[in-house]
Parts: sequence; structure tokens; C-alpha cells
Amino acid sequence: MARMTAAGERPATAPGDEMYALVERLYPLCRSITGDGVRATLDIVGEHIPLQVHEVPTGTQVLDWTVPQEWNIRDAYIADTDGNRIVDFAASSLHVLGYSVPVSATMPLADLRAHLHTLPDHPSWVPYRTSYYQPEWGFCLAQETLDAMPDGEYEVRIDSTLADGHLTYAEHMVPGQVPDEVIVSCHVCHPSLANDNLAGIAVATFLARALAEQTPYYTYRFIFAPGTIGAITWLARNAERVDRVKHGLVLACAGDPGSLTYKQSRRGDAEIDRVMRHVLAASERPHRVTEFTPYGYDERQFCSPGFNLGVGSLTRTPYAGYPEYHTSADNLDFVSREAMADTLAVCREAFAVLDRNRQYVNLSPYGEPQLGRRGLYDALGGRSDTKQAQMAMLWVLNLSDGEHSLLDVAERSGLPFDTVATAAGALHGAGLIKA
Repeated sequence: MARMTAAGERPATAPGDEMYALVERLYPLCRSITGDGVRATLDIVGEHIPLQVHEVPTGTQVLDWTVPQEWNIRDAYIADTDGNRIVDFAASSLHVLGYSVPVSATMPLADLRAHLHTLPDHPSWVPYRTSYYQPEWGFCLAQETLDAMPDGEYEVRIDSTLADGHLTYAEHMVPGQVPDEVIVSCHVCHPSLANDNLAGIAVATFLARALAEQTPYYTYRFIFAPGTIGAITWLARNAERVDRVKHGLVLACAGDPGSLTYKQSRRGDAEIDRVMRHVLAASERPHRVTEFTPYGYDERQFCSPGFNLGVGSLTRTPYAGYPEYHTSADNLDFVSREAMADTLAVCREAFAVLDRNRQYVNLSPYGEPQLGRRGLYDALGGRSDTKQAQMAMLWVLNLSDGEHSLLDVAERSGLPFDTVATAAGALHGAGLIKA
């Protein structure tokens, strides 16, 4: 339970503490693109925000894909002739090749090697490997563990099932003033990887909670789904209503020590792209903005040419951009409360701009209207930024021609968006502009 201040408000560090605690709980679970690990993950997220969970049967056609068989695993190990477990799934879910078919055999190390995956350049790390759509089996282990294994016979067992079942994903809705939607997506298919997907899940969860405490303009839809096949399934099941999606953000790698990276949508000039560029620049945080590429996370599904949604991707260090990526070194020590809290703060700042970005029409466009007799200058008295606020009013009046948004005003004037939006609110209240 987070500490409470005397005023009854959560301290500034509380979101980071709570997000880290959520990552800690989720970390041991064995997740994949289907199975009970995904359901257990969503059950825990559901303790923080209400979720609508969807189960899509094996064999369902989803765009050009088919929902695969469901994979579950109970145990797996490699044991020596004395019964000592050299590699043990119980110690880490990374030790098994994802989607491994069941196996129970005894074989020499020479034959076993073809089914072992290591990282020779990082001999103490265990890699994350999968074989979703090919019937394979295997183990992932540290190179130093393999080097210490003498030739001889080994018992190999993977107690798993591949059977008809379901693909599971979940949604959470934050109702807005309009039905137009902003989607926030994160993937829930990786096992014990703290940054590459758990930090994104945590930030999405607490972003949803924060938005629910407001009355946002847009309706916000949070999607917790396995990577690739999950997003494709969601798109297939929502193709008839996808035109409601006006903006979107994919969250991943949200807790590492690197600076923030925003990957633009396929459009490159979508409103979410402009908002993210503006917010990151105005915040003076170290950051990068990169062009869209059809590789990465599920932004490539939302931005596929048939949908071409305005969906970008926010990470800290991008996918495959840090040595720990898809290894056991992406652990609880690799992510921090501060990094997740910073990622959450940027999301909140961006959505605050997105929610208030409007186009207005000046109702007194012939010459400059007299602001003093309407009390607008008096309303600014005592403000430390009085001159800036006055300039914001003049800029809003001048660019309120039905073609420029408040973000246009902020970018052209060099004024903070919040100052521009506040000025627009005052002018609207005085009857000088209308949306």
C-alpha cells in the first residue's frame, strides 16, 4: 500500500513504486502468445483496472493468420545421471524454448546440443528463444552451464501441451466525452523479461488509472494482447469500427535506463506524431524521434497499409537496442521505478495535449478585438507569465481561422502548449472564439 501524505495525496514516487511492484509480481510467470500464463498475467492486471477478457478459439481466421493451438507447460528440465537438474524451468521460464512440443527422452550430450541455445558473447546470460509456428523443442541456458556439462547421457523432459484452445487478450476502456478513440497497446506474450514487456504493461495499467480519474475528451482503449498475432486478432475483430481510432500509442521497453525514443507512425505527420515531438522537445528530456519502419512492435500491424492508423511507438531504448534485450539480463535489476515513472509522465503530458488540441474560429476576425473591456487582461493580473499569456491570446485570435489547431499555435509562437490552451479557454469563455 502506498504511503499517503498529510493532504491525502500519493507522494510523487508512488507511481514508480506501484509499477515496480506490479513488474515484480508478473516477472516469474511463464507467458507466451497463448496459454494460462497470459490469463494469470491479465488476472493480476485486473486487480488494478477492470478488464474485458476475450478468448478467441484455435483455428479462427484473423486476417491472413490463423489462431494457433494453445501452449501450456508444467515442468521442464535437463538432468544428469544422478538426477541433478542442470537446466530447470522451475528456476526461470526462459530456460525452455517457447512453444516447445513435449519430449521425454535420454540422449547423449552430442545429440542434445542441437536443441540447446546459448549466448557465447555473454556466457552467464540465458537467451529468450521461441518456435511459435514450427514443431520444435529446446532449452535455453547460459554458455558457462553448457561448458560445464561433461559428455554423457542426460535425461530430457518437457511436460507441455499443444492443443486446441484459445488466444487470450484483454481491453480496458476509459470513457471520454466523444466516441473517437485513442488506443494504447502493449504486448503480454514474453516470459521473464522485465523491460521488454512488463514495464510497458505496468505503465499502460497506471496510465489507464490516471486517465480514469479525469474526464478525458477522447475515449481511451487499452489493449493487452500477445505480440503480432494478438494485434492482428484485435484488428480482425474490430475492422468494422477501426475508423473510430484517431490516435494510438504502442508501449514497450518502458523501464530501462536509456533516454526516451518515439517512433513515428507510418504517416509521419499524424497528430500523435506531432504531439509526441512537441511534448518531448518542450520537456527538454534527452530523447530521440525516429522514422517509421515496418519492424518492431505492434505499431507495424496498426500502421499496415490497409489500416494506416496514426499509431506511434514509445520506448526508452528501442527493441534490440541494448545488450540485455531478450536475455535473462533483462531482469528486475535492469528496470527502475524512476524510468517507469518518467515514461508514465510523458504519456500523461502527451495525452493532455492531445485531449485539448482543438481548432477554433475567431468570432471577431476584423481587427484585434478589445480584450481589456472584456476583462481578459485583468484576469491575468498577478501572473508571473502575464506577458506570455497576453501573447498567447493574440496568437490564438490570429490563428483561429478553422484551419490551425492549438498545437499549430504553440509550435508557431514558441509558447508552451498549456499557456496557449489556457488562453483559448479564456477567449472561448469571453465569446471571442468557438470550436
